Amino acid sequence: MTASTAASKDSSDRLVLGIDIGGSGIKGAPVDLDKGAFAAERVRIDTPAKSTPENVAKVVSQIVGAFADQIGDGPIGITIPAVVTHGTTRSAANIDKSWIDHPAEKTFEDVLERDVVLVNDADAAGIAEVQYGAAKGHDGVVLLTTLGTGIGSALIMDGVLVPNTEFGHIEIDGHDAESRASAKYKEDKDLSYKVWAKKHLQRYYEVLEALTWPDLFVVGGGVSKKADKFLPLLELNAEIVPAKLENRAGIIGAAYLADNWKG
Repeated sequence: MTASTAASKDSSDRLVLGIDIGGSGIKGAPVDLDKGAFAAERVRIDTPAKSTPENVAKVVSQIVGAFADQIGDGPIGITIPAVVTHGTTRSAANIDKSWIDHPAEKTFEDVLERDVVLVNDADAAGIAEVQYGAAKGHDGVVLLTTLGTGIGSALIMDGVLVPNTEFGHIEIDGHDAESRASAKYKEDKDLSYKVWAKKHLQRYYEVLEALTWPDLFVVGGGVSKKADKFLPLLELNAEIVPAKLENRAGIIGAAYLADNWKG
């Protein structure tokens, strides 16, 4: 199925379930889309050691069951650490390689017996930040990047998602960008925030800016909690700000995309 952010329906009549699949945990919660907030405490279940589509779908089914009385029979949104095109996962990051070229959306729909909108995890986080977080009210081009083990990205133009950008993997000075600019690289090399920002992040974001010319950068990932230590050191044309929704963004964005799906 194709998710669109261009249309918005009245969300006050029901809650929408968002589920975020990660390498270590699968998390879900019903989302109040009027507020952009969880309507109940999040449920988390460990990702199966053998994280095949079938095994992960069983865990997702448990989370859906936990909120069955609250979410009705509408579509649910699911994020996954993979490129997703027309319901098929084309890559696999921190999950079993059997996801590659797998009809994942159909697998979830068959198991859950309901409509599913499947989306890349960084894309969902970007949409959440545009609708409810750091980028709310900003017109034009917004580019979210998540700095973590790697670098995820989401490109949004006037609220409309351009899915599956992989800007963490652009080549810069002969290297895959995330191999020199991720939070993991900082930790592995024991870099100070100043050295990381001035030598590595500055180069990454100035190249990214030259290629996309966003009106706003939003920086997510766990390290964004300490954004004051490195973002002010960057010299860019666009404003660059830390994300606000933290680890809630994937679930909230997935729910929003499901609610705005055009079937």
